[in-house]
Amino acid sequence: MKTLIAALALSLTTFVSVMTGTARAQEPVWIQIAARPTLQEARAEAQSFAARLPDVSGFALGGGWYGIVLGPYSRNDADRVLQVYRAEGQIPRDSFIAFSSNLGNQFYPTGATANTVVEPAVDTPDLEPIDPAAVTQAPDTPDEAAPEQVQSTLPDETPAEARRSEARLTGEERKDLQIALKAAGFYNAAIDGAFGRGTRSSMSEWQTARGYEPTGVLTTAQRKALMDEYNAPLISVGMAQVRDSRAGISMQIPAGEVAFDRYESPFAVYSPSGDLGAQVLLISQPGDQGTLFGLYEIMQTLEIVPLNGPRERGSNSFTLEGQGSDIVSYTEARLANGEIKGFTLVWPAGDEDRRARVLAAMKASFARTEGVLDPAAGADAPQDVDLIAGLDVRKPRLSRSGFFVDGKGSVVTTADVVQGCGRVTLDHEYQAQVAHVDATTGVAVLRPAQDLAPMGFARLASSSARLNSDIAVSGFSYEGVLGAPSLSWGSLQDVKDLQGNTGVSRLQLSSQPGDAGGPILTKDGAVQGMLLGENAGATQLPEGVRFAANAETLRAALAAAGVSASDAAADVAALPIGALTRQANGMTVLVSCWE
Repeated sequence: MKTLIAALALSLTTFVSVMTGTARAQEPVWIQIAARPTLQEARAEAQSFAARLPDVSGFALGGGWYGIVLGPYSRNDADRVLQVYRAEGQIPRDSFIAFSSNLGNQFYPTGATANTVVEPAVDTPDLEPIDPAAVTQAPDTPDEAAPEQVQSTLPDETPAEARRSEARLTGEERKDLQIALKAAGFYNAAIDGAFGRGTRSSMSEWQTARGYEPTGVLTTAQRKALMDEYNAPLISVGMAQVRDSRAGISMQIPAGEVAFDRYESPFAVYSPSGDLGAQVLLISQPGDQGTLFGLYEIMQTLEIVPLNGPRERGSNSFTLEGQGSDIVSYTEARLANGEIKGFTLVWPAGDEDRRARVLAAMKASFARTEGVLDPAAGADAPQDVDLIAGLDVRKPRLSRSGFFVDGKGSVVTTADVVQGCGRVTLDHEYQAQVAHVDATTGVAVLRPAQDLAPMGFARLASSSARLNSDIAVSGFSYEGVLGAPSLSWGSLQDVKDLQGNTGVSRLQLSSQPGDAGGPILTKDGAVQGMLLGENAGATQLPEGVRFAANAETLRAALAAAGVSASDAAADVAALPIGALTRQANGMTVLVSCWE
């Protein structure tokens, strides 16, 4: 099979070579399969791949790195070869399409001539208008968008000619060269555009490292090679200017990795189109400070904004950085003239150098233009409670009920909801810490990270209710989906469990998993205990049989956590159902466990 694949790759390359004489040529691309920090390691890696694959070459990548690539291929052929080789395990899973403009001097095969790859396209015209059809077609129509294949013909220059061409550089161009030398590790002085002794020395060192004569004056071709090295991260992701007339935003985006997907207010969504899994959102909506602050809160509920990372909110702007194990995201938005505009960049973790360059280019190029996205945009899109504007909302691993037991917001809940959690929240908003947990009784006590002022808190019964008396559990039956707790009615069947444990009561009650941890109340509002989770053992109980940790068990758990319990008043008359429901709702809280 591998021999057939190799033959396929060779035939594809031959086919492209034949067709260039009769059809409009396309810019060739490569498949980058490895990168190494030293030339010796890179040569050894290239030889290893060449022993089992055709079309192996090695090129300098800039910044002291050397890449091993396959190719060149047309874009369509490269996509097919990449897919087949990955499926066969012939190349690493993180191999990706690289453009000719990413590559510097060729070092493999030994004795290969200098790199003669094609010049990059100056712009991507199909991305200039934001018309969705044009944008989505842009990456898939190389026959129309790619320039003719032309080899680089920048002439060699004498030192005198190099100085004359250098003299025509603008101040910004001179600073750009210093920035590129600094990024490559050859320059560490001020970025001032003045080519003094330090700059000349760094140019000589760069020339020596790249195999040029160390004159201290870069020729036109060498300046281009230096800037191509520096801009390789941007070129590799196809950075291009996009102008979105509906959103009223113009900026550079990694157009080789994202493509326009849809408008769904307040976003213009550019979904992943390449192997990186990058994503871009353009943010555009009319509004005021309240709208801005609301957007700030909503963004933090999305999975594309990991919880770890700095956040900053001012009176008319905000920034959010999220750093997760799989992705890193950055969001900024600003309010001006009744319009909120900004963007989000989502990038895979572990590619920080390239992400930083892409993000810097996006920030520098961001411009507000006339127009703002219609709030009704995307109103006909499919709706889902787990989506906001088509984006996934972050969901907890597990949610159960709990209830407040004092005026500072201490909470009693079931032990299973706090086990193995990265963090625990109350009502999805407030961080909580585990003050005590007892796996034997199934009771946990939580303390909020900041003092809360609950609408109500439990008062524990001083004695057990009579057998067969009515009881109710207040809980988030469907783990918060309904937004508020509800009462489920049952009866007290026994003041001990099936093994005779007097710290547990047996109930006749129909409930849902989300009710576990909720308070058990009698009609006078006294809390008789806490509903435990369903029996996870091998014993199959009849439907409707549930257990609750009684008030004395809760008192012991609260004492162990240093929390004072409040006692219910004696001889209190039964409450009207409405009053009992309000009392239960005021003390019941959703407890969630997050990864």
